[in-house]
Amino acid sequence: MGPVCQHGSMQTGGDPFVPDDVSWHRVSPRLALARRLAMGVPLVVLALAALLGAALSSPVLALAALAPLLVLGWLWWLIGRQVAAIGYAERADDLLVRRGVMFRSLVVVPYGRMQFVDVEAGPLDRALGIARVQLHTASPGSDAAIPGLTPEQAARLRDTLARRGEARLAGL
Repeated sequence: MGPVCQHGSMQTGGDPFVPDDVSWHRVSPRLALARRLAMGVPLVVLALAALLGAALSSPVLALAALAPLLVLGWLWWLIGRQVAAIGYAERADDLLVRRGVMFRSLVVVPYGRMQFVDVEAGPLDRALGIARVQLHTASPGSDAAIPGLTPEQAARLRDTLARRGEARLAGL
């Protein structure tokens, strides 16, 4: 997806999570599907086990199947909001990574502090066509990750960040 400017819906200037004149890139909505599947499958299995238990012993256990399904509905909604809040922006001297709805986070990684950049994708990620870019810096506390990128975005970002990091280390 292309950059999305956040000036229309949120305040700028006084909000530390919305720097002025930054165009944010959003991650793929397939990340939400990956997270929903990872959380949803165990909850559906639990609900089916409760229904099986109800069929074999007591119909009251059928009510127990509602709990995992209610949790699944809430997580479905929550994951969608969380994924929509993830974004990154490339600026001249640093990379910004944001996430979070209730507990927001904005990580600023100067290109000169980057040591190396990884691209990772598990089996579910590969099946859904997404990858994760992991940035490593001299300080473990300032590492940043951008999940939910298409493989093309991840490769482009990896190469761009590595090139900018090398240029800053070389003093160019």
